[in-house]
Amino acid sequence: MRQLGVSGAWVDEPKVCTDSRGSFHEWFRGADFAAATGRGLGLAQANCSVSARGTLRGIHFADLPPSQAKYVKCVRGAVLDVVVDIRVGSPTFGQWEGVRLDDEEHAALFVSEGLGHAFMALTDDATVVYLCSAGYAPAREHGINPLDPELGITWPAGLEPLLSDKDRAAPTLREAADSGLLPAYEECERFLRGLRTPAGR
Repeated sequence: MRQLGVSGAWVDEPKVCTDSRGSFHEWFRGADFAAATGRGLGLAQANCSVSARGTLRGIHFADLPPSQAKYVKCVRGAVLDVVVDIRVGSPTFGQWEGVRLDDEEHAALFVSEGLGHAFMALTDDATVVYLCSAGYAPAREHGINPLDPELGITWPAGLEPLLSDKDRAAPTLREAADSGLLPAYEECERFLRGLRTPAGR
């Protein structure tokens, strides 16, 4: 796994074995994940979304604790998957990084608790699956407008973004920060340190 520029985010680029029958790859290995991130990934929920080309989902995040870490993979088609540092006080606050996830290279993206996550479908029927560390809880779920000009995410040219009403009405990053909606970097770091502590200590 390769750590991205936004701390708390990694991309897994597996070896894909192909032959005349098709292909095979391991898209999650607990031991490799723990070695790279210094923690385990408890599975509380698994999600699957299917999106039309141009669909833009996010930027989503959840209150900490427990927030919601996500291990994300595109199993059909392609998406531009984006992680955003929304942690107030972080050295990379407001920065983002995009990774193409598709059904050819089979990369997966891990997004730690406290980070924002979004993606845009680059193909029709883009199918994304997520392994989640915590279940969906509507009262804890929040969003930031993915078209916030100050955040300046470079979404693919030539695609008209298709957003839900909720995502379109979401606040900008600055508005979310001013309202106290965003997690604090130090709080996130304390929470993640707790995940790395052996049980019983």
